[in-house]
Amino acid sequence: MQFQIPNLKFQGISKFQVPVQNARHSGLWIFSIGIWCLFGAWNLELGTSPASAAPTSVARPNIVFILTDDLGINDLACYGRTEHHTPNLDRLAAQGMRFTSAYCAQPICSPSRAAILTGKTPARLHLTTYLPGRPDCASQKLLHPVMRQQLPVEEKTLAEHFKAAGYATACIGKWHLGGKGFLPTDQGFDIYRPGKAVTKPSDTECGKGEYELTRWAEEFMEANQAGPFLLYLAHDTPHIPYSAQDSAVMRNSSAFNPTYAGLIETMDDTVGRLLAKIDSLGIAEKTLVIFTSDNGGLHVPEGPHATITHNAPFRAGKGFLYEGGLRIPLIARWPGKIPAGRVVDAPVINTDWLPTLLDCAELPRSRGIDGESFFGLLTGRNKGGKRRFYWHFPHYTNQGSQPAGAIREGDWKLIEHYEDGHLELFNLARDIGETTNLTGTEGKRAVRMAGMLARWRADVGAQTNSLNLHFNPAAHRALYETFQPSRVNLAKTDDAGRARALEWRRQMDAAVREVK
Repeated sequence: MQFQIPNLKFQGISKFQVPVQNARHSGLWIFSIGIWCLFGAWNLELGTSPASAAPTSVARPNIVFILTDDLGINDLACYGRTEHHTPNLDRLAAQGMRFTSAYCAQPICSPSRAAILTGKTPARLHLTTYLPGRPDCASQKLLHPVMRQQLPVEEKTLAEHFKAAGYATACIGKWHLGGKGFLPTDQGFDIYRPGKAVTKPSDTECGKGEYELTRWAEEFMEANQAGPFLLYLAHDTPHIPYSAQDSAVMRNSSAFNPTYAGLIETMDDTVGRLLAKIDSLGIAEKTLVIFTSDNGGLHVPEGPHATITHNAPFRAGKGFLYEGGLRIPLIARWPGKIPAGRVVDAPVINTDWLPTLLDCAELPRSRGIDGESFFGLLTGRNKGGKRRFYWHFPHYTNQGSQPAGAIREGDWKLIEHYEDGHLELFNLARDIGETTNLTGTEGKRAVRMAGMLARWRADVGAQTNSLNLHFNPAAHRALYETFQPSRVNLAKTDDAGRARALEWRRQMDAAVREVK
């Protein structure tokens, strides 16, 4: 006589057969079976087993997230900027995936970084421009909303998610999301090494402290090579003011801006060193490397620099909701998981990183966030679904932008200007430079998309502007009407055009200084 027990997966038993030789023994065996079944049912309910009360460990990847500051969409050779020398990043792109339609959540630093770390749109966080923000000026028709001055500690960050899962966590470099009480070590990072935003170039350092940051990053990876670890390496490169080693400037003498190109080359060298360290530690196969920027490149004169970069063929740059301000370089490598040499045109946004990285590590998804995981797209399992992307930027910036919102739906993109409500509609498939406003021929589409943008603002609780009672129309005309900074392309203008851009910069700086 035999009793056959169904598959007990949690006990590691596929078939449990009990011989019963006589009636006297059968009672004992039946009792034993009952005990096994009782404990089996109990353990199935608890999700554990008698053999192991701990959950099965998952081989989770190390994550190296390299974030640059104001790096433009076409500042790398692999993105078409042939005058720039970026062999290490070009090789990283060849070994992994390069995105051509990656967006930032805001075309300026602090809110974009907050979106990466929380998975929430800046409009929901009420953190919508750089900290502490630009003072209001007489040239503004509207006043800025009063926003938060730090990333609230109640927001659960990427580091807090991964630290709870047993990761060692480090923030090395720029934070820009709050001071004492709101530092990385208050938001889930074990280690915070800010470094210096400006350094004097030498034989061992360049103009943005990038080699020191890289050494600290290497030390952290070596100390935690057994893994898993999360390294958030936030370079100040190439934010103004900047300088570069003389030798690098000379090697790039034919570039649009030789000093800027030299700085890009040095940044690429530090990335190469970091990748070499990953290889030497033997952890490349289990390390996801991400390289990106917080927002688009700076296309107008600012600070001590008459020229910085250009984002052609995209319009405008940092501070603007045109493509030059929103599109960012994005490269990701994870050997064996991310297909090598793949170029992806499907749009993603850096608000998506928190849910995407949680999926990469097989960690529970976070609730109440705005980002969507693109894990399937990243690993080549799908081509990405149809999505809408929204932006709310109720601020004037030093780069010359004015309060506006935007929505992208498929190939269509709408920008709503908050000063007077006028709309611009572009078809990005046919007009990547956003040169032709199609509201005249696509009026119904424009109104529909504007309605979606308005409903989204209400859903996320976006802050709005108020009227400036001290508005100076003449100052407004000089800064935003007679000269249109979004149309500037210093790579294609003559000396007179560059001189006019410099004069505009002096006027803008004077307008801001008046209220400081």
